[in-house]
Amino acid sequence: SPACNSTKQNATMPPSPTAHPLDEKFSYLSISYHQSLPFVTVVALNRPKKRNAINGQMWREIGDAFRSLGTTGDGCRCVLLTGSGKGFCGGIDITDEKFFSGIIESNADDDIDASQPDTARKSIAFYPQILQMQAAFTALEECPVPVVAAIHGACVGAGVDLVCCADVRVCSPDSKFSIREVRLGLAADVGTLQRFPKLVGFGSRVRELCLTGDDFSADDALKIGFVSRISNRTNGDLINAANDICQRISRNSPIAVTVTKASLNYSRDHTVTEGLRDIALRNSSSLMSEDLVKSFMMSGGAAAIQFAPMQSHSRL
Repeated sequence: SPACNSTKQNATMPPSPTAHPLDEKFSYLSISYHQSLPFVTVVALNRPKKRNAINGQMWREIGDAFRSLGTTGDGCRCVLLTGSGKGFCGGIDITDEKFFSGIIESNADDDIDASQPDTARKSIAFYPQILQMQAAFTALEECPVPVVAAIHGACVGAGVDLVCCADVRVCSPDSKFSIREVRLGLAADVGTLQRFPKLVGFGSRVRELCLTGDDFSADDALKIGFVSRISNRTNGDLINAANDICQRISRNSPIAVTVTKASLNYSRDHTVTEGLRDIALRNSSSLMSEDLVKSFMMSGGAAAIQFAPMQSHSRL
């Protein structure tokens, strides 16, 4: 497991986490692990004074972090995503002008000004920024290891976009969710409208939440299946519940877990027939792993067996 020191504080975790080597690369994320959970990497949104509102730099950091996690050969088998401070994520940081620099008019003159690009040109220039923002959150979905989101307090707007990309979501009783974008004058465009209905269904309640921007509670989230459980009252209980899921995932073969996640994501967007062909192709190689024999031994009552670590992904 990676080991180095950190001065960052993660308010939602037990004391004295060990910083992950990636931690020093980021200003608005805290990346760590605990000696008792060596296969679980903890990523905390780390702008507590701003209620973890996501600015441009933090947005880029999320994409960069999740493109690396699970690919460096560090033993990571699961990622726990949390938020520092009083809430998980307050949405987009609307004070960061970089988000809107491509769409806000620089002057109010209605006359045609040849020096100012027209609407079509501005639209073509702005389009790549939306794709970049989408790709940063999609990195959670494409991360080869599962991502478990532990949500407390506010999770609104971009926060919902973000956790829609997680594999498992748990929350505290005080959690409040909102697909807030419609109240800000825009349609959510980085994943919620595409992923949220596939997670919980396309029914009337989902459309109501998307079209009104209304808050919905932890109980509502559990009822519609957006979260799999609600913790007890304290933040420590939330983290314990999330850690329990991470531990149980991490006990399984990392090959089996990686292929299972990839198959679930592929099957969501394809027909049953296409999904069956995809898993047949994946298992035609992954079943050749020694993990299969070890897993059978464990299911037969053998003591816990160590699985070989995954290798670092090759890159040019």
